[in-house]
Amino acid sequence: MARIDLNGSSSLVTGGASGIGEASARQLAAAGSRVVIADLNEERGQAIASELGGLFVRCDVTSVEDADTAVAAASEMGPLRALVNSAGLGHPGRTINRDNEPMELKHFEFVIRVNLIGSFNVLSRAAGAMAKTEPLDDDGQRGAVVNMASVAAFDGQIGQAAYSASKGGIVGMTLPVARDLSAVGVRVNTIAPGLIDTPIYGEGEQSDAFKAHLGQSVLYPRRLGSGEELAFMVMELITNPYMNAEVIRVDGGIRMPPK
Repeated sequence: MARIDLNGSSSLVTGGASGIGEASARQLAAAGSRVVIADLNEERGQAIASELGGLFVRCDVTSVEDADTAVAAASEMGPLRALVNSAGLGHPGRTINRDNEPMELKHFEFVIRVNLIGSFNVLSRAAGAMAKTEPLDDDGQRGAVVNMASVAAFDGQIGQAAYSASKGGIVGMTLPVARDLSAVGVRVNTIAPGLIDTPIYGEGEQSDAFKAHLGQSVLYPRRLGSGEELAFMVMELITNPYMNAEVIRVDGGIRMPPK
């Protein structure tokens, strides 16, 4: 069996203007796929899309209309074969604070809405387009989805209730969605990244010192992972035709402590 050939295909990457999404978009483009960068960061998204010969679509992942627009833009460039769901955010906060006041429900709801509902929204719209493409092989392969969870789905820290719940939801839907989409030849896998060096940590001397400190808690290698290393796994899950319904930690062996 051969790897999935992405030449002449299109791909959709949410959160593609930075971090893991950007690294994935670059590797997809290098594999011959035309990439749609779906993000809210227009300036950076436009720059990356033009550099890669792709398209930028401003996309709020919780919007059905925005997701449909991004999927349609990809489908116009070639058969949609890959979706990388990389858009996400966090809102740290304890269930009750030090004054015993409960977390405002709107903060919990917002994280669930973007990370979990947003992922399903784009996934379902993209899967509809993939199902209409011609099969790639005798197995009826039509495409692959890679969702981004987090090790926080399994070892969430103090203050991560909302984030961990949203990522745990992504882990939990991996198998049933893969089962749903098996009928149309679309595979679904999830990556749970550990501590990854993305723009979330900022820049400069203080940021570098903080990242070096964080890296000491990683088993091996003792550093933060790079977006590129995560994208290597993204590409494996997209191009290996037998990878399906799996959740894979890419984390250097870290197990997160309570705080």
